[in-house]
This record gives sequence, C-alpha cells and structure tokens, in this order.
Amino acid sequence: MRAIRLREMLHTIEREARLTASLTGRPSFDPRVMESMEEVPRDSFVLPEMIDRAFDDGPLPIGEGQTISQPYIVALMTDLLEPQPTQTILEIGTGSGYQAAILAQLVQQVYSLEIIPSLAAEAADLLLRLGYTNIEIKVGDGHTGWPEHAPYDGIIITAAASHLPQALIDQLRPGGRLVIPVGQPYSSQKLMLVEKDLAGRMDARDVLNVVFVPMTGGVRARNNNH
Repeated sequence: MRAIRLREMLHTIEREARLTASLTGRPSFDPRVMESMEEVPRDSFVLPEMIDRAFDDGPLPIGEGQTISQPYIVALMTDLLEPQPTQTILEIGTGSGYQAAILAQLVQQVYSLEIIPSLAAEAADLLLRLGYTNIEIKVGDGHTGWPEHAPYDGIIITAAASHLPQALIDQLRPGGRLVIPVGQPYSSQKLMLVEKDLAGRMDARDVLNVVFVPMTGGVRARNNNH
C-alpha cells in the first residue's frame, strides 16, 4: 500500500506541474528533484496519527501550529532553487525536517534554522536516525539568517514572510537563488523567486499563489523581549 500511495503522490506532483506550467514556467521538474521526492520517506516526517495521509497532496499539521508543506509545493520550491551537488543551502523553517531531507540528497550541505526549539530538536533527532549527515540545525530567528556559513548558493524559506528580509539577501551568493512565500498570514501570498546576478543585482518574480503559515520572529519578537 505504501508503494502505491508514494507512486500516486509522484504522479500528482507531475500532473500539478503540468497544470501550473503557465504560471511557473516549469511543466516538469528536474529528475533529480523527483528522485529525491521518491526516496525521502515522507511518512517518517508526519505525526503518527497522520500516517494514513502522509502521501496526500496537501499540508499536514506537525504540532506547534506548524505544517509540513504539500508534496507538490515542496517539489516546486526545490526545483526553483535549482540545487547542485556542490552547493550549500540555507533553509529557514526546519519544521519536521522534510524539506531539509529532500535538499540533503541534492546538495553538499544544508543549514536549517527553526525558531521553535522542540521542533528543531525533534527534526535533528529524526534526520540523524534516518542517516542524513549533511544537515545542521540551529534554533534561531530566520529573519537574521545564519551569517557564520554565508554566503549560500541558495536560500529557501518555508513560511510566509511579510517582506524580503535584508539579512537573507545579504547572505545569498552572487549567482544564487532565493525562494520565499511573501504575504500576510493565511491570505494573499505569492511564492517568489529571487535571483542575485554576479554583479549583486536582484531580480524577483512572482511564481504562484500560495498559503503558508507565517514566518515568526523578526522585529515584533525582538520588541516583545524588551
């Protein structure tokens, strides 16, 4: 049954890619991305009570008010990043660790920030048990990024930001790509692709309408600590 559900998930991703091609410009995804979607055990990254829905093409709750994104969106965001084997990627919003695992099979190193300590600890433990050794997770505010390991070849944000955080733009390597949902919580949000050219100039475009949980932290969180 698991193999059947996995195959259905992959077919759904392929169908969604074709249906949204006029918006994304991507009628299909890189075979490496699809192979990673096939190999990473998505059912290991959902709550036990959600196992039967693990391969559904929709987001699922993972606790702490957070979600694991729908498979199609994970595949699309990964494909937009155009990950390469020698690259280092920064992820903002570890969540269950699923997106980090997808990326870990495609790049050299993944650094992932999670603002909720319990999720960070659970994801780190799970990824280690599953054998992922090229992922490092830290508890921190995604708005400030992880400057110690910058610049990054790619940055992926898995929660909706109200704006493009300048720190993340600064930590993106010239020639790099940043994928981020931007907009207000649970309302009008756009998945954006931001590219930095070799001269450091930025080009941003909207890819698709999306709905993500909000990116927390930032100025509001810092003000609340005073």
